[in-house]
Amino acid sequence: MRTMQVQRLARRGVLESATVPVPQPGSGEVLIRVSACGVCRTDLHVVDHDLPDVPEGIVPGHEIVGRIETVGDGVGELSPGDRVGVPWLGWTCGVCRYCAEGMENLCDRPRFTGYTIHGGYGQFCVADARYVFVLPERYSDLEAAPLLCAGLIGYRSWAMVREAKTLGLYGFGAAAHIIAQVAAAEGAEIHAFTRAGDAAAQQLARDLGAVWTGGSEDAPPGPLDAAIIFAPVGSLVPAALRAVRKGGTVICAGIHMSEIPAFPYSILWEERTIRSVANLTRKDGEDFMVLADRVPIRTSVTAYPMSDANRALADLRDGRLTGAAVLTPAAGSPG
Repeated sequence: MRTMQVQRLARRGVLESATVPVPQPGSGEVLIRVSACGVCRTDLHVVDHDLPDVPEGIVPGHEIVGRIETVGDGVGELSPGDRVGVPWLGWTCGVCRYCAEGMENLCDRPRFTGYTIHGGYGQFCVADARYVFVLPERYSDLEAAPLLCAGLIGYRSWAMVREAKTLGLYGFGAAAHIIAQVAAAEGAEIHAFTRAGDAAAQQLARDLGAVWTGGSEDAPPGPLDAAIIFAPVGSLVPAALRAVRKGGTVICAGIHMSEIPAFPYSILWEERTIRSVANLTRKDGEDFMVLADRVPIRTSVTAYPMSDANRALADLRDGRLTGAAVLTPAAGSPG
């Protein structure tokens, strides 16, 4: 089968095409024929080696939509032909303190799709059957792909501040454009912060219900109850702290962020809170898919053939995308 892989550390930021055998599912696993795979900023962090110990030859991609081809021994609830999605968290140990206490997203020995497990930038992938989700039928394959990370991480972030009536979203890309719709449907007023002068992102935010849009360093019209930072830019943390009210919360939703600059204690004081989001749990995925079936989420998608994965990543890196990028594998023989 054809894949796009991280081949050499010397070529940071560039994937290379490779033909490899179709993998076979082991016990508890399923083989999935990939029909679409979203392009996430975390993929950039893998390809650019911002994350540690990126394996040679790893196939990125963790917003995978496809149909099950075959199932391994011990898989009881899934069958060939089922349409499923595969998220970032791909395996947990089940025995460490965090798994035992219902915090599998903080597992001591996790494995991640597209980082330490081969992902969806190819024609097929293998996944642990416990870590796949049946997808709402209302979404096409292209529309569903961004739900698998942008949607899930946005949902976990929103769940931490769900009582907020005024919500700021910093970085209006794949995740923000999904969770803005969910939060607005639940009664929140959305304030969207984008790169200065990004008229396309600001227009998309308004189209999706934002009551105010502005640049990342602009002050909103009034204090916010909470803010979620999706852009991997550490300098947005003090900016968001200045934007939230006393007792407000700032959520850092990325897996990687540039260094947070020093800031005066006065903007943290008065019981403001900074929290990070790490990965997701299976319950997050199950709950969000139920919500996504009830709230019609419009995903703004730009499709690229899998062979153009490097162009899709470059467009994401350079801010040329509005919404989400999704790769589609080549048809024909799996090779």
